[in-house]
Amino acid sequence: MLKLTEYEKGLLAGSEGNGKKKAMEFIVRYANVLGAEELCDVSRATLFIGAQHYLDCYPVNENYKKIFSEFYLCSDEEVDFPDISESCKAQTCAASCDFRNCEKTHMSNEYQKRNLSYINITKNMGVKIVESCTPYYVGWIPMMGEHFVSTESSNVVISNSIFGAMGNSDGVENAVCSAITGRTPKWGMHIKENRYADCLVNIKCRAENMFDWDVIGFTVGRLMPKHVVPVIVGDFKRPDINSFRQFASTISVTSAAEICHIVGVTPEAQSLEMAVGNKQILHEIDITEEEYEKSVRMIGCEDNGAVDYISIGCPHLALDELKVISEYIGGRKVKGGVELLIWTDYATKEMADVNGYTEAIENAGGYLLTGSCPIVMREESHKHAKAMAMFGAKQAFGIQHQTKVPVYYGDIFQCIDAAISGKWEGR
Repeated sequence: MLKLTEYEKGLLAGSEGNGKKKAMEFIVRYANVLGAEELCDVSRATLFIGAQHYLDCYPVNENYKKIFSEFYLCSDEEVDFPDISESCKAQTCAASCDFRNCEKTHMSNEYQKRNLSYINITKNMGVKIVESCTPYYVGWIPMMGEHFVSTESSNVVISNSIFGAMGNSDGVENAVCSAITGRTPKWGMHIKENRYADCLVNIKCRAENMFDWDVIGFTVGRLMPKHVVPVIVGDFKRPDINSFRQFASTISVTSAAEICHIVGVTPEAQSLEMAVGNKQILHEIDITEEEYEKSVRMIGCEDNGAVDYISIGCPHLALDELKVISEYIGGRKVKGGVELLIWTDYATKEMADVNGYTEAIENAGGYLLTGSCPIVMREESHKHAKAMAMFGAKQAFGIQHQTKVPVYYGDIFQCIDAAISGKWEGR
C-alpha cells in the first residue's frame, strides 16, 4: 500500500496546478505497479527531451503542448506546461542533433528548428539546456545517498557506482514526471539493501586503458546473469573516470545493470565484504582474454578497408581527451572525402576553444560537435557513409542496427589514423 505525505497528497489533488497533478498521477500509478510503499525526494535529474525521434508518431506540425501532455505525462487531457520542482536540479540529456551544426551532420534545418523550439519550452519550465550524456563533467554530480533520475543508462551506472547516489533506469516518462513533482517511487537502487553485490567478477584479461574497460564493460554485461549486482575484483590498474565512463556505457548495452562495484575503487566497495553486505555471492564469472577478444569481434568488423565516416565520443568526451586528440593529430590532415566527428558538451567545447584544441581539430579537417552522436541522430545523419570507424563500443555495436555498411571498432588513436589515411588498418 503506497503511503503519501501530506505534500504529495496535495500535489495529487491539484494544489500546484493541473500539470503537476497529472505528473503526480503518473508517479502514483508507476509506484503501485512496482509495489513501492513510499516515494522518495528527487533532487537531481537529466531528461532526454525535445524533438526526439521517438516522437515521429506525431505529425510534424503537432501542438507541443498536446505532445507533452500525452507522451510525457501520459494524459489524454491537454494541460499547461508545469514547472520543474524547485527542489530538483534538472538538465537536458543528449540531444537528437547538434543545434549549431545541422549542415555538418546532415540533419535538416527544419528538424533543428523544431528541436530548438521544443527545448526552449522545456527551458521555460526550469530545465537547463546542457545536452550531455556525461553530465558529471559539467557539474551534475550527485552526492552519496542523493536520489536522482536520469535517462542516460551510463550515467545511471556512474552515479550509482562512482558517486554512491541512488537511482534507477526508469525511462523517459518517469524521469520527466519525477523532475516535475520532485518525487519518484522508492524501489530498486533507491533502497540500500538492493545495492549489495551477489555476482563476483574476476578480471583476468588486460585492463590497462580506456579501450580495455570499454571492452570489459561489454563482456561483463553479456556474461553475467540477469538481475544481479556485480562486484569486480582482480589485479589491474585502477580505472580513471574516463575509463569507467566507457565501462558504464557498454555494460548498459549488454545488460540491465544499474550499479557495479569495484573493490577498493567505488565508495560502497572499500572491501568485498562491504560490497556484499547482507547478501551472499551466488554467481561468479571470469573475464578472460578469450572472452575479451570475443567481445571485440562482436562489436565491430574484423576486416580492413576504406572508411569515410569516423565518430569519436560515445559517451561525450572530457577536456583532457580533447587535448590528447589535438596533440595526436599534430598538424596532419583528414583525408579528402572523409568525415571526422568528435563529440562533447557545450561547456567542454568552450574550454576546448580557449585552449586551442578545437582549432587544431578543425584545422585538420575534423569537426568538434556538441550534444549528440550518430547513434542518437540515427540514419539521416550517416546514411551516406560507405564505411564507418568508431570509438566506443556502445556506438559501434548499436549503429550496426541502423546501417548495412561495415562498422569498424578501435581506440581513439586508430580512429584518428583512419580519418587521416582513409583506411582502417585493423588492430
